[in-house]
Amino acid sequence: MNKLDRITVDPGKMNGQPCIRGMRLTVRRVLEALAAYPDQTELLKNYPDLEPEDIRQALAWAACNLDDEIIQRDVA
Repeated sequence: MNKLDRITVDPGKMNGQPCIRGMRLTVRRVLEALAAYPDQTELLKNYPDLEPEDIRQALAWAACNLDDEIIQRDVA
């Protein structure tokens, strides 16, 4: 597994949510932004403090944390 050294957790910042490099930018917000901006160039333009490695690690963190979770979905 790759190192996730850009993901930080501080109980005193953002209610302890995982953040990018200690900024007030949560992993969740990065994932939401990825959904809203499928073009990473546009995303990075709108979030100038964000770097491509931050995005990669946010995705890796999410994948690791969903590994054992079962998500129930209604099937039509």
